[in-house]
Amino acid sequence: MTPVHFSFSSAFILGLMGLAFHRSHLLSALLCLEGMMLSLFIALALWALQFETTSFSTAPMLLLAFSACEASAGLALLVATARTHGTDRLQNLNLLQC
Repeated sequence: MTPVHFSFSSAFILGLMGLAFHRSHLLSALLCLEGMMLSLFIALALWALQFETTSFSTAPMLLLAFSACEASAGLALLVATARTHGTDRLQNLNLLQC
């Protein structure tokens, strides 16, 4: 494994571990998701450049578009949660109380 592949895979794993273990605030969960998507985007872009074909060049842009949609939906949920519950702590959210 090259150092470049190791750095992107470790960045993805660190984002996944942050998402799994530090779930106190919704904002920190969204930041971990964005870090994971950024590492996937860079890895996919380097993979497309490595093969030097035009058929793989659209995949990073498609992933970036879905990442932007995910970020906007996450921020909308964060604002809605902060307005209704007064905080973004995940312990205070309960689907049975809605």
